[in-house]
Amino acid sequence: MLKGNFFRGLGYLGEGFHLIRQPGLRLFVLLPIAINIVLFAVLFYFMAEGFSALIATAMGWLPDWNWLQSLDWLFWILYGAVILLMLAYGFVIVANLIGSPFYGYLAELTEKHLTGQEVTTEDGWATIVKDIPRALWREVQKILYYLPRAIGLFMIGLVPVVNLVAAVLWFLFNSWMMALQYVDYPADNHRVSFPALRRTLGGSRLSALGFGLPVALAAMVPLLNLVVVPAAVCGATAFWVRENDSNHQ
Repeated sequence: MLKGNFFRGLGYLGEGFHLIRQPGLRLFVLLPIAINIVLFAVLFYFMAEGFSALIATAMGWLPDWNWLQSLDWLFWILYGAVILLMLAYGFVIVANLIGSPFYGYLAELTEKHLTGQEVTTEDGWATIVKDIPRALWREVQKILYYLPRAIGLFMIGLVPVVNLVAAVLWFLFNSWMMALQYVDYPADNHRVSFPALRRTLGGSRLSALGFGLPVALAAMVPLLNLVVVPAAVCGATAFWVRENDSNHQ
């Protein structure tokens, strides 16, 4: 039987947006956002340049008829759709790889704010630098967990009729992955292994899906996905604190 509270899980992202406005957390919210903006701009620039070349090549294959050449606006509509899809599913992964050391420390500061207790005795930038290798390895573990399951769901989606079920499974899987992605930061601060985290979240799966659902939806919205990452880290830390307390009661 599924355990947890789906509706309680839905509230954690909203709490995360409230937490990122706290004075003690703002610096470690603004720095990753600044990095994400630069990343977003660079990706957008190179995608625009590459697609411009593709449009020029494709238009060169068409007969030199005025009405056909006037269809270049259609290519730019397709370009916008491709950019949206690529950013929706790729941006968060890349942003988390780059910002993972900051997000771990942000989770630590958020937990201290919520509980009044220190997570570790170390503090500041030295902690961030020292934790870079471990933080990057945790991100790699999540990618290795994600890829085979994503490929499996993609293959299921190629089967007629069954692909209707695959669409629902994709949505549930993305929500589950968002919960794993962000609750991993406070879990890692407590030296909880990634397999142990999966078992912990499995014990409150409905709460995890409730938290991951709005994060997955917000990650698909350009510009909003710049802010949702640190908010999700803070919300996931609240999830970690509250759900652990609930499980121990």
